[in-house]
Amino acid sequence: MISEIGLFAPGWTDVVEIVVVWAIFYRVLVLLAGTRAIQMLLGLVLLVGIYFAARLLDFELLQALLENFFQFGVIAAIIVFHPELRSALAHLGQNRLLRMFNRMEENLVAEEIGLAAEELSRSKVGAIIVIEQEVGLEEFIEKTGTRLQARVSAPILTTIFTPYSPLHDGAVVIRGDSIVAAGVVLPLTQSPVSDRTMGTRHRAALGLSEESDALIVVVSEETSQISLAHRGRLRRDLDVERLTEIISGGVRDEPAPSSDRLRKETRAERTSG
Repeated sequence: MISEIGLFAPGWTDVVEIVVVWAIFYRVLVLLAGTRAIQMLLGLVLLVGIYFAARLLDFELLQALLENFFQFGVIAAIIVFHPELRSALAHLGQNRLLRMFNRMEENLVAEEIGLAAEELSRSKVGAIIVIEQEVGLEEFIEKTGTRLQARVSAPILTTIFTPYSPLHDGAVVIRGDSIVAAGVVLPLTQSPVSDRTMGTRHRAALGLSEESDALIVVVSEETSQISLAHRGRLRRDLDVERLTEIISGGVRDEPAPSSDRLRKETRAERTSG
């Protein structure tokens, strides 16, 4: 009977369907990671488990209550988690399959960030600029940041980090071609840092790069050096051309370096500097 159903003889359409469902499910989990919605998803899984347990035990009242909740809970979830859903839809338009169509736009954004970093470095103004990638940063934006909605431009970035301005203390978060938040507090790295020339901004950049795949640009107020953190690695003393090249996609697929390699690179940078 099982063989008649075809359970052990899936066709090519079944394989394609399984792969598509798996890809969608994985993508949704990546988009929800670090947001309030992931907590809701876990709670929903728990309620579904309780519902099936109620059916097995024939708890009619509990079963009826959960059925009503599932019926109207979807609408409530859409209203409550509207910001996360909007962010997720924006991310769907930024996946790697579609990035080839947005390459020109990305290069323009990278150039604006490079110009801003150059101006801030020349003025010895400290700054930290986060370019969001696949992993969402809503958790940090929601808890500590001030939401903005402006196209990325060098004048806006330099204005935000002007000393004593309301939002200069903290990080700017860029998503796509938009500045979405400023004044964001980032987690400091928990790894030991032997280089004492690295200040709070560098430690915060490393901390976020260890928890996400974001690109984090740091301008040092003391040395005017431009650095970039990515996947636990800090590249220091970059020029504008190299910074722009990296932001445009030069390091997105590089593997994270080992701890031994990090120590060697840091020692070499300290010796050369």
